[in-house]
Amino acid sequence: MAELNTGDGGGGKGGKVRSKKQSSKVDLTAMVDLAFLLITFFMLTTSLSKPQSMDLSLPDKDPKNDEKPVKVDENRTMTVMLGENNKLTYYMGLLESPIAGPKDISYGKDGIRRELLKRKKSVLEYSAGLGKPKNGIIVIIKPTKKSTYRNLVDMLDEMAITGVDTYAIVPEFTPEETKLIDKK
Repeated sequence: MAELNTGDGGGGKGGKVRSKKQSSKVDLTAMVDLAFLLITFFMLTTSLSKPQSMDLSLPDKDPKNDEKPVKVDENRTMTVMLGENNKLTYYMGLLESPIAGPKDISYGKDGIRRELLKRKKSVLEYSAGLGKPKNGIIVIIKPTKKSTYRNLVDMLDEMAITGVDTYAIVPEFTPEETKLIDKK
């Protein structure tokens, strides 16, 4: 039990006789118990910050040899290459015969976001003309080894903002793409 002693209250030799005071005792056990109960209550009821994460679908480690690669319409494909110093280059279709680009562009609403929305609209019109209204744009994101993690996250944010459902992160570059991204 905890106690609070305030002294013995008496004096030494003196002329006047004073009455002896009783030492006062304060029991602090209840206050300590209450403090620990409150600490425990607040520790258990607070919500800790939850980490923000994104769901990614990764390919199998051991692909089956029977599977044939899926052919994709190059009119629906946009390739975005992330370079060093926040450099961003894109082209539509194939690099040998591009529909649009290759063109350097900036991040943000006046750069890649505007281009994604414009290309998404044109691909939906193209698909509707073929009688396939559900086929949207496919974006291939190719980060270089010199690009930053922030650039990749910014690009994934742009995919979410513009509503692009089909995109892939591909680390391999063709020699022509390497020349293009290193040239400027």
